[in-house]
Amino acid sequence: MSDCRKIRVGITHGDTNGVGYELILKTFSDPVMFDLCTPVVYGSPKIAAYHRKAVNVETNFQTIETANDAQDGKLNLVTCLGDEVKIEFGKSTEESGRAAFASLEQAVKDYREGLVDVLVTAPINKNSIQSENFRFPGHTEYIQERIGEGAEALMILMDGMLRVALVTTHLPLRDIAGAVTQESIEQKLRVFNASLKRDFQISKPRIAVLALNPHAGDGGLLGREEEEVIKPAMKTAETENILCFGPFAADGFFGSRAYERYDGVLAMYHDQGLAPFKALAMADGVNFTAGLPVVRTSPAHGTAYDLAGQGKADPASFRQAVYTAIDILRNRRRSDEVSANPLRKHYHEKRDDSDKLNMIEK
Repeated sequence: MSDCRKIRVGITHGDTNGVGYELILKTFSDPVMFDLCTPVVYGSPKIAAYHRKAVNVETNFQTIETANDAQDGKLNLVTCLGDEVKIEFGKSTEESGRAAFASLEQAVKDYREGLVDVLVTAPINKNSIQSENFRFPGHTEYIQERIGEGAEALMILMDGMLRVALVTTHLPLRDIAGAVTQESIEQKLRVFNASLKRDFQISKPRIAVLALNPHAGDGGLLGREEEEVIKPAMKTAETENILCFGPFAADGFFGSRAYERYDGVLAMYHDQGLAPFKALAMADGVNFTAGLPVVRTSPAHGTAYDLAGQGKADPASFRQAVYTAIDILRNRRRSDEVSANPLRKHYHEKRDDSDKLNMIEK
């Protein structure tokens, strides 16, 4: 990927019976967006035109053969669907699932080949997309498998004031306690801390850790996970110079706005972290997949079937997803450039009476 060219944002159209195309078309109806990036949408010109007419948006796009043909200043669309796809707004269908997967598959392939720099994914239906080729709980797991290069993904929901990461993601409630292990918490804290430093340029991140049980276990009365799993994991993290605090009871933590004092919040399971996040930041929240070589973001909401085809969908979250992907890529490039050839640290040894200059490798 070239650092000289304008950032190319690979965009998947998501579930074709949802609001994906409406979000894309509304976002790039603003010409200022083309000053920031060159968008490359993976989908179908026929479907895009159908959505454009249905929601009465005048945004133009151009069809290109490959992402390599993308032009700055235009909304580029790579055709990756060979068959006609029936559009049924607001419905989960096998056709819309196949179309969502075809878009995602091509976008991931092009990222691997260096044709796009970041990925922004429109919402999918996690049930309809399932097939022989896609047996994953969601985008995060698929992308980790295909282009994660062995790294472990961390889901972070974020906006301007709050970043919430998850120890476990798409699991049934009955399986959560067993999946919350000391090792998993330690690993998520490492990935979260590294992401806050590199992706968000926070030199000494402060991470709040939520308890698993109500009232943080009440000293073991309501569960032992806080004492036997979470606190030991935090102690290990502290030996690695990770600043973590808690564990906090989730209800009081969010109710008192304690999150304002921290750079990130590590929740134990999906709804523990995402229910309060979406109550506070649904309008412009972003889902960021941290920990992987690829920068991938998406809006913090789903397919919004109830709004599909009506022109009522708010593009704010999708627009923020594009902004966030661009910002994080720039932060990574800046961080990597600064650390590529570190200078040796020069200092005088305090216990040395001579003027000898001591040089120690960083």
